[in-house]
Amino acid sequence: MKSSGFRAWRFIHPNIDRRPGDGDDSASGLQLTTRGGIAIVSDDLAVRQSVLMLLSTRPGERLMRPEYGCNLHQLVFAPNNDTTAAIAAYHIRRALQRFEPRVDILRLEAGPDPETPNLLLITLEYQVRTTRSRDEVQLSLDLAGP
Repeated sequence: MKSSGFRAWRFIHPNIDRRPGDGDDSASGLQLTTRGGIAIVSDDLAVRQSVLMLLSTRPGERLMRPEYGCNLHQLVFAPNNDTTAAIAAYHIRRALQRFEPRVDILRLEAGPDPETPNLLLITLEYQVRTTRSRDEVQLSLDLAGP
């Protein structure tokens, strides 16, 4: 696999795509090294960090880039049906196409969680353009509110 040269700070979002080895909930946020420095990820993991940050940022949150982000937050309190799933997929696709040119969307699916009526499950599979490696991000959006 060739290196893409991308680098990013490592963070763990408390509600999005936690993976085994990420630690407990108290370990969410910006990650530090054992020496107290900011943990860095590179290459495909840096692209993944950027995708997660984009999907978890509301437009208007970033001071110098007010349009940056994904409008998933607008779906809170929406009915958990196919229309809401299609709108969620639209917001994600639009945000990635606009702000993350390093990835190609391979698969984007959204639908209600059969076991939890207020959760919308979203699966995004993408490919990093420079390395051709594939990755998958899974989100669950609570439509019952914060």
